[in-house]
Amino acid sequence: MTTITRTPVLALEGISKRFGAVQALTEVDLEVHAGEVVALVGDNGAGKSTLIKVIAGVGPPDSGEIRWEGSAVTIPSPGAAQSLGIATVYQDLALCDNLDVVGNLFLGRELGHFGVLDEVAMEKRSRDLLHTLSIRIPSVRIPVASLSGGQRQTVAISRSLLGKPKIVMLDEPTAALGVEQTAQVLDLVERLRSQGLGVILISHNMVDVKAVADRVAVLRLGRNNGVFDAKRTTQEEIISAITGATDNAVSRRRARTDQPKDGADD
Repeated sequence: MTTITRTPVLALEGISKRFGAVQALTEVDLEVHAGEVVALVGDNGAGKSTLIKVIAGVGPPDSGEIRWEGSAVTIPSPGAAQSLGIATVYQDLALCDNLDVVGNLFLGRELGHFGVLDEVAMEKRSRDLLHTLSIRIPSVRIPVASLSGGQRQTVAISRSLLGKPKIVMLDEPTAALGVEQTAQVLDLVERLRSQGLGVILISHNMVDVKAVADRVAVLRLGRNNGVFDAKRTTQEEIISAITGATDNAVSRRRARTDQPKDGADD
């Protein structure tokens, strides 16, 4: 397992973002180290998408500080995020069904000489990349439209790695996938971690989160509501933080039970 560095690759401190009268984020903190998977969870409207857009350079924050490998930076655009080493795979994947795997991997960053595409070099690099990630696809020349949902997701993730990022953000990568396809994607997430990348995993599936995450950061109503060790925290505790159900009938009854009775120590 990759050793987690002491200084985070990405650190957000006091991030706030407002859209008119709506306060989407309030003083949010988040750290991601190399070689770890941080799951970002929360109910609908918790601020997950807004925070991801801040990191990806789509919507810069109104206040707060972003630190990259210990140095303060600004991320005013998606291009700036990519230049730093931040790759984002959105839920819609943004793949072209009519193109093959090679065409999708190099879409917008084609290799060529004197205006002529170097198909051989792109195909070789595609094969090498998929082999490194242990991704099994019948052929890199097969149209993406004929791939399964899990294979399409792995192609989208692979494309994000061509720029050699240090942080990869995955937005609901297992949504609408079957059991076997979900397993393929989770295996890939673990391989990204083993290669020393920091992974931010946005997911509503607590089983997936518990399976691959090292830490779980919970957002509730645009604020931090806890950061948990995924291996030492129960699924129920994480869900309670997501829903704000830490104060309920069961917890109050337990608190009364734990209190010493009057005169017990006399």
